[in-house]
Order: sequence, then structure tokens, then C-alpha cells
Amino acid sequence: MHMTRRIAAVAVAATLTLTVTGAPAGATRSRTGAPGVGDGYFPLAGNGGYDVRHYGLEIRYQPATRAFSGVATISARAEQRLSRFNLDLRGFDVRSVTVDGRSTRFDRDGQELRISPPRGLADGERFTVVIRYDGTTGQPTDNEGALYGWVSTPDGAFVANEPEGASTWYPVNDHPTDKASYDFQITVPEGKTAVANGELVGRRTKGGWTTFTWRATDQMASYLSTASVGDYDLRFDKGPNGLPIIDAIDRDLPAGADAGLARTKEMITYFSGLFGRYPFTSYGAIVDDDEDAGYALETQTRPIYSGPPSEGTVAHELAHQWFGNSVSPQRWQEIWLNEGFATYAEWLWTEHVGGTTAAARFDGYYARPETSAIWNPPPGDPGAGNLFAGSVYTKGAMTLQALREKIGDRAFFNLLRLWYAANRDGTVGTPDLVRLAEKVSGQRLNSFFQTWLYTPGKPTTW
Repeated sequence: MHMTRRIAAVAVAATLTLTVTGAPAGATRSRTGAPGVGDGYFPLAGNGGYDVRHYGLEIRYQPATRAFSGVATISARAEQRLSRFNLDLRGFDVRSVTVDGRSTRFDRDGQELRISPPRGLADGERFTVVIRYDGTTGQPTDNEGALYGWVSTPDGAFVANEPEGASTWYPVNDHPTDKASYDFQITVPEGKTAVANGELVGRRTKGGWTTFTWRATDQMASYLSTASVGDYDLRFDKGPNGLPIIDAIDRDLPAGADAGLARTKEMITYFSGLFGRYPFTSYGAIVDDDEDAGYALETQTRPIYSGPPSEGTVAHELAHQWFGNSVSPQRWQEIWLNEGFATYAEWLWTEHVGGTTAAARFDGYYARPETSAIWNPPPGDPGAGNLFAGSVYTKGAMTLQALREKIGDRAFFNLLRLWYAANRDGTVGTPDLVRLAEKVSGQRLNSFFQTWLYTPGKPTTW
């Protein structure tokens, strides 16, 4: 995510001892799926007991009235014996639930949709859930008070879910540790355009309504899904190696609103050379005219911008396709692995095109006093209320530049390539990065990362 208005701790023990968080202890023995994956920042995000393989979402939306109806078809695999399992869903009236075609009991408990199949599910069993639901959408906000999820706008909807806002518009296992493929079938009034992840595979108008069908075959975390609706013009192009590039530009924006996108193809080529081949089947952008959101998000294959983006912001969201989208955080505490990497990539792009070098950028920030907001909270554990603090971005990127200076360019850029190659389509934690950096460099780096990521304040030695 690249913040404008949203950019505005916890100290750990002397050694870096982080634990990958999964389903709560004993979940494999339980017949009831856990109501969360155990993320310390968002305990009810995601669910335990199953793995989603695919979401098929059929949505009908009328911007004038905010009337929304949906059918979610979810293909999953049980990871334990299940008598009941949960999905995350906020708001809406659930009209029916079936499991493998059989009507199923369900109830609601806050954001939890609790589903009790007519017969239990065996460990390893594949099953399909169909949920029919409807209601009226609004303007939900996250725990920091910023708009997110399905945000209704006068001309449609701005849809950006980070960190756990996907549940504001469809039933979901809403945590990055459960990635899936997606199909979207979005029906909107004729004249409106619906844009989602992946590729446009169908468009049909009948009776004053147009249905847009998008397919995203790559594995994707739920916070990266989108189904934005607006007065968009779709533009189709080809990038490096024939990569489809699909941009959606709001017709209400002034001429030149897409100027920041002009060097997208060059950026893809440059970052592919640094990190490895571009991860997904397409790319592009959604440029909206929504001033209320005030940010951009790296929605997979098609970042969404609330207004005309700068070139640097475009570079930032593109870099996220590698770091954040393909290589995703195991828990939200690890958000610096998204934002620090994308911010540093933005610095590298600026240097590549003749601007300020990454080293000079580091020096400029390091000259700031200890009272500067860039030093706190520690980016490795900013707290749930500070996911998007400036330090997560700036001090996170400075961590990478300091690491580069410590281990040398050859080892550092080899580390970036190996980090992506080893973890593509997966989830990671900082200990994974520490181990790989030590292996690549031959140095002990635990205290280095402790200083930069977990110690409050301005580092003085490392």
C-alpha cells in the first residue's frame, strides 16, 4: 500500500524469536473449526480447519441504491474432521447455505458465519459451499479509521481490503495464509464498468445490465481481491513477453490522470531483472476519482489508486506484486516485509531513472533527529493500530539499505532474487529472511535485524 493521509510498539526480547502463527493448539483434534487463524493483531481474521482452493463470486450491484446481492461458491479441503466451520462475513442477510448441494444449518456470531454441514467432513475431504446473501453496502472503516473493503461511492464502489476487509463484501477465509484462485461475475447497470483481478474473459449486456466476468488463476490472498465499480474506460495493451496490461481509468478524471502509468512496461522489465520474472498472468491499474479513500493498494495484478498516481507510487505498487502479493506475510505483524520492500524498490527505481540514489535517500533520512516519526514504532512489530505508520515504510526500507551496505551489493541482490524464488506464492516471516540473509552472506545478522526492526528509536550502531 502507498499511503497519503494514512501515513501519519512493542519491544521484543534481546534475541529474535518469532513463531509462525497458525491454527490454535489442539485444532487438529477438534471437530469445530477455529474462528481465527491465530493472528495476534486480528484474532478473528481467517478461520481454522480447512483450506480454500477457489472462490466463485457472482455479484449484482446497483450504485444508485447501494443494493448488493451475491452468490459465493467456495471450493475447499478439510484439514481436520469438521462438524462445523466458519467463514468471515460482516453485514448482509444470509439467505441460504449449502454444502455439496445439501441445505445446511448456519448461524451468525459477529463477523463469523458458522456453518454446520448435515454430515461431518472428513480430514482431507474436498467440499463446496454455496452462500446466497444480500443487503445494502456502505463505507466501512478499518481499525485505524480509514475506509476499506467495499466502499460505496456516488458512481460505484472503491474496493480495497487491506488488512481484513474482504469480509465486508463476500464470505471468506480472510487471512493471507489461505490463498486461492478466483472467478468474478459482476453485474452492474449498463454504462458502468466492473473491474476485478486477472483477465476479462466475458462481457454481456442484457435488459439494462452488463455482466463482467474476470478470472484470476494465480494464488491470491483475500486482502488483494477487488471488484471495483465505476465510470471506467478499459484500455488493453501488451507488456514485456506479451504480458496483458489492462488499465481502468475513470472518465471523470482530467486528461493526463494516467501519466504516472506511462513507464509501467519499463518498470516491469527493470524489477523482473532485479527480483525475477513478473509473478502473475496480467497487470494493469484502476485509477478512480474517489478523494475520500486517499490511498493506493496493490490489489493483485491491478492496483487501485484513489486518484491520479505519481510515478513513484506506481513503482511502489508494482513492486508489491513480488513482495506482498506473491511473497505474503504469515501474520500482520510482518507487514514491513510488504511495505519496507516496496518502498525500497521505489527508491531503486528512482535511482535507476537518474534521481536520488538509495544510499543518498538513506543518508537523508538518517540525518533526521531521534524525535522524528520515522523511527517509531519499530517496523517489525508496529502494533495493530500502526500497520501503516510511516516507520513501517521508511525505517523498513532503511533496514534493507543498511543490510545492503553490511553484506555488499552482490550478496544483497542475490538475496532479493532468492527471497522471491524460494517463497513465490507462499507466506513468510522475518525469521525466514534472517536465515536466508545469513546463508547468502555468511554473516550472523540476528542482532542487526533486532536493532533495525524491533528496537524503538534511531539505530546508532549495527
